[in-house]
Amino acid sequence: MVYLFIIFLQKEIVFAMNKFTKSFYAFLLSYILYIPFTLGQGVYKVDVKEDIGPNAWRTVNLAYNNAVANGANVFFVELNTFGGAVNFADSIRSQLLRAEMKTVVYINNNAASAGALISLAADDIYIQKGGSIGAASVVNQQGEVMPEKYQSYMRGLMRATAEAKNRDPKIAEAFVDPEVSVSEWKPDGKLLTLTAAEAVKAGVANKEVDNLMAVYKAIGANKEDVTQHKITMIDKIIALLINPMVSGLLIMGIIGGIYFELQSPGIGFALVVALICSALFFAPLYLQGLADNWEIALFVLGVILMALEVFVIPGFGVAGVLGLTFMLCGLAFSMVDNDFLDFKFTKPGLLMNSFLIVIGAITLAITVMFIFGKNILRSSLFRRLVLQDEQTAESGYTSSQKKIDLIHKNGIARTVLRPAGKIEIDGVWYDAVALDGFVEAGEQIYVEKHENYNLFVRKMSDKPQ
Repeated sequence: MVYLFIIFLQKEIVFAMNKFTKSFYAFLLSYILYIPFTLGQGVYKVDVKEDIGPNAWRTVNLAYNNAVANGANVFFVELNTFGGAVNFADSIRSQLLRAEMKTVVYINNNAASAGALISLAADDIYIQKGGSIGAASVVNQQGEVMPEKYQSYMRGLMRATAEAKNRDPKIAEAFVDPEVSVSEWKPDGKLLTLTAAEAVKAGVANKEVDNLMAVYKAIGANKEDVTQHKITMIDKIIALLINPMVSGLLIMGIIGGIYFELQSPGIGFALVVALICSALFFAPLYLQGLADNWEIALFVLGVILMALEVFVIPGFGVAGVLGLTFMLCGLAFSMVDNDFLDFKFTKPGLLMNSFLIVIGAITLAITVMFIFGKNILRSSLFRRLVLQDEQTAESGYTSSQKKIDLIHKNGIARTVLRPAGKIEIDGVWYDAVALDGFVEAGEQIYVEKHENYNLFVRKMSDKPQ
């Protein structure tokens, strides 16, 4: 009897264990199947298909913030670039490294230079057949390799990024330095660039794909799960305004507006143009993180010094030179990223380009003003926009200078003199002061003396015989 009970108990235990095992494996299987499904939920995608610069950084930053706000599980970057500014590439890299969600980069053809740095910061890399990644040496605007200090910084960035995502740091370093030996992938002394197949084999990329849908399938996403980041009209306007060509035109508007304002009396349309152009120049650069407060203040200080030179200080001296220099530097520095005159992370040659743009725009503006300035000031359109009234001698207005010949002349009071007012002598009106203290309008007067640009008069009845 006891034996039968033991046999029964063993069968029940085995049955219970089998049931638990089946349940466990069923749960594990369902969890495994659920992983790609959850990864595909809430994919937020942004396209970067331009040189890496302030606009690309702003786009990625806005897209990532939107992804967080939407509760996305995957931040997806479709990348096709030949490179760009290292500092902005580093900003995008840092954003991907500290992302709170899974990050995926799909290299749709090219990820060169700064693009390679951004790609290595992602959790997963998928690369289009025929695509490539690498060639990340720091070069100037002419494509010439920059000195060692630039290469050293870039090597460190590439190595640290690869290590953070468990990729081979030596391959990442070989993207920058031709002296790094990775004989399996390149000859010594040559810069490393990997094809799509080589990138997968080297462990840099996860998979070589035919198209975007293949990437969605690889991460377990459906097209319906993907939210595409949309470029708004404001983004397009900002991108347009920071274009070097547009920046140059705005600088011409600033300089031209200031010039024409100084040439016309009062505050008029020219000043409004200068202010609008200044706002359109600095505001987008400020939003992009390029222009800083001190650079804008430097430009404003330059304008103030130039105004002092024109209106207060005679000649063209220290204030004028400093004003022109401050204006030039304020405009040029605003166009490049720097940490209070520290340009070591700025793309080589970019600062010189900004100065050339500013100097060229100012030179062109001065040339146009010299050739067409007088015609513009006399045009009917300009006269309708600004105050052109003048107190001319033909209208009866005269200066108080050289009035010595009016002494002892007779005239008539055209307004009440209490004691100052208007008098008329030989059909011309003058400002005058009554020595008697009060003269009625219409009374006959004579000029007794001229002092400090003022005519002093008495009533004719008081004139000595």
